[in-house]
Amino acid sequence: MVYAVAASLALAAIMTLGDLAWAALQIHHRTTSGVVHGAAMCLCIGFVIGLRVSRRFLAAIAGLLIGIIAAGTFYLLAPALQWGAMFPAWMLLWVLFALLQRLLGSRERIGVTLKRGFLAAILSGFAFYLISDIWIHEARHPAMQVHVAAWAFAFLPGFAALFARLPTVETDDR
Repeated sequence: MVYAVAASLALAAIMTLGDLAWAALQIHHRTTSGVVHGAAMCLCIGFVIGLRVSRRFLAAIAGLLIGIIAAGTFYLLAPALQWGAMFPAWMLLWVLFALLQRLLGSRERIGVTLKRGFLAAILSGFAFYLISDIWIHEARHPAMQVHVAAWAFAFLPGFAALFARLPTVETDDR
């Protein structure tokens, strides 16, 4: 759980810096800037996942691709769902990161991986919904410590679900 907390705090700091850049540079929300932002965030998530298994570069590149897929999903759904499209895109990225973690060497069954991904998606999606009004460029919560705490709160359930050790089931082979 320590690793999940550390990963959440690291990503929260990165996301807060990204949001500050959006506000300070007055970046307008366009598809290109949104995809770049999502890809950069997911590159960092991939890197963090790769740290645990000493496959940082491969995981970071996969994270970049996951970010493009998740951001693309947002922009595909945005015409119908508007900002609500953020939630299925956010949830998709956690399922994809669970699959990435399995590809990087997890020996769990695919069903367990998918359950882990969906748990991360649901819990982190709900947490993300609870903090979704924090964006600095909308000037709702300008205090940086609130911003970092909110992002950490949004990331923690996802990382906790991905990194939790599951109990092993022993069988009696007599």
